[in-house]
Amino acid sequence: MTEFTPVSATVGGLMVGLSAGLLLLLRGRIAGISGIIGRALSQPLGDGGWRLAFLVGLPIGAAAVSLATGRLVVEVAASTPVLVAAGLLVGFGTQLGDGCTSGHGVCGIARGSKRAIAATLAFMTSGAITVFAVRHLLGASS
Repeated sequence: MTEFTPVSATVGGLMVGLSAGLLLLLRGRIAGISGIIGRALSQPLGDGGWRLAFLVGLPIGAAAVSLATGRLVVEVAASTPVLVAAGLLVGFGTQLGDGCTSGHGVCGIARGSKRAIAATLAFMTSGAITVFAVRHLLGASS
C-alpha cells in the first residue's frame, strides 16, 4: 500500500523546483540528471565540478532526510538483476528520448518546451500502462 505524504511531497517538490531554478539562473544549465551524469563521466575535467557537486548532493540530501526523520527515504524491494535491468532500460530510454524525467518533466515543461511536454506525456503514459499491467494483468503488488 502506498503511503500518502502530502507535506513531505510538497517540500520535496519545492526543493527540486528551487534546485532546478537556481541551476538554470546561476549556471545557465538544465537539471537533467541523465545529462549531468553523462557529461560528468565523459568530461570529468573542466566544467565537471558543478556536475559532481550536484550528483554528490543527491544521496547526501536523501541521507539527511533519513537521519532527520528516522526513516528510510527509499526502500527497494526488487532483486539485483531486476534493478540492473531497470537501470539499463532507463539509461536506454534517456538516450532514446534525449533526456530524462527531470530534464523534460521538471525543467522542460517549466520552460514551455513542446518537445519536453511530448516526452513527458509519453513516459508518464508508458509508466501508467506499465503499472496497470504489472499490478492488474500480472497480479504483482507494490
